[in-house]
Amino acid sequence: MTGETAVFEVAGHSVRLLPDGPQAWPALVELVEGATESLRLFFYIFADDARGTELRDRLVAAAKRGVKVQLAVDGFGSGDTPAAFFDPLTDAGAGFCRFHPHWGRRFLLRNHQKMAIADGQRAIVGGFNVADPYFDPHRPDSWRDLGLEIAGPQAAHLARYYDRLFNWITQKRSRIWQLRRILPALTQGDGALRWIFGGPSRRISPYARQVRADFAHASRLEMIMGYFAPNLRFLRMIGRIAQRGEAKLITAGKTDVPLSRDAAWATYGSLLRRGVRIAEFQPRALHAKLIVADDAVYIGSGNFDMRSLYLNLEVMLRIEDAAFAAAMRELFAREWERSDTVDPRAYRELATPWNRLRWRFSYWFFVTADFALSRSLTSRG
Repeated sequence: MTGETAVFEVAGHSVRLLPDGPQAWPALVELVEGATESLRLFFYIFADDARGTELRDRLVAAAKRGVKVQLAVDGFGSGDTPAAFFDPLTDAGAGFCRFHPHWGRRFLLRNHQKMAIADGQRAIVGGFNVADPYFDPHRPDSWRDLGLEIAGPQAAHLARYYDRLFNWITQKRSRIWQLRRILPALTQGDGALRWIFGGPSRRISPYARQVRADFAHASRLEMIMGYFAPNLRFLRMIGRIAQRGEAKLITAGKTDVPLSRDAAWATYGSLLRRGVRIAEFQPRALHAKLIVADDAVYIGSGNFDMRSLYLNLEVMLRIEDAAFAAAMRELFAREWERSDTVDPRAYRELATPWNRLRWRFSYWFFVTADFALSRSLTSRG
C-alpha cells in the first residue's frame, strides 16, 4: 500500500485513498491548512511527540486565523498526553475535551474513532492516530495503516454526527442511554456512501448489524484487520462466504498486544476447515482496517473484534461501488504478497495442546470476559 494516492468519483463524491502514513500525513496537514470556517477532529491517540506537536500548532494557527476548531481525544488512548500539551489550543479559543464516561469507567468504554472534518465539506477517516509511528514507515515501531479522504455532501453528515457526540461528551450529566440513541439515529441505511457508527447498544451496534447484513449474502470477501477476534456467529458467516465463493483474511503478524494475535489464532482452525485463506502481515505492525464484501467496502476505525463490533465508538465509511471495490481488491492482493500464508498443515502442527490452550484462553479473554464485563457495565445509565 505504497505509492501515489488514488482518487475515485462515487455518487457525486470525490474519494481519495490514503494507502499509508506517508500519504495520510500531508493529506491531514492540507485539510487543516485549507480550512476557512471550521475544523472538527476526534482521535483515540493524540501524542505529545513531533507529529502531535506539529498538528496541535497548526490547529492553534487555524484558531487564530478565525477557524472554529474543536478537538476531542480519548481519555484512555491519550492518557499519557499531559493536559498542559493541549493548553495552547484552549488558549487560542479552540474547543477541547477528553472522552471520559462520567461514571468513571474509562477502561470500559472508549472513543476509538479517528476523523478530521474541514468546513463540513471534506473529511478524513481511517485507522491513523496522531503519533509519529503512524506516519513514518521507517521507524522500528511503525504502524501499517489505511485511510481515505472524502469530499462532498456526506462530509456534512459526519459533521452533524460529530456535533451531537461532542455535545454529549461535554455536557455535565451525559448518560449512556443518550449515546445509544445518537448512534443509530445518525447511521445511514441506504446510499452508495454510508456512515456506519459503532458503539454501546442494547442489542447490536449499527456497525455489527450492517456488516452482518452484507456477509449474509456475500460470495467474495477480503479483509485486512489489525485485530481479529469476532464471535462464533461471525466466524460461521465468514466460513459460509468461503463455501459460496472465496474468503481471504490478512491479520497481524506483528502487534502491540500479543494476546490479540493468540486470540486470532484460536479462530484459524475452524476458518481453514471451511476454506478461508489466511495470511499474516509481516513487514510492520498491522493497524489497517479494510473489508471488501462483494462490491461493498468498509474503511475506518473499526477492527473486527468484539470491542469494535459491539462496544467502542467507531466510525466506518461504507462505499458500494464496483470500481472502488475492484481497486481495493487489488490493494489487498498486493498486501497478500507481502504476508505469510497460514498453511492448514502447518497450522495443525503448531496446534499443540499447549498452544491450543493459550489461544483459547486469549480468545475467551477478548470475546467473553472483557466484552461481557464491559458491556454489562456500559448498559447502565
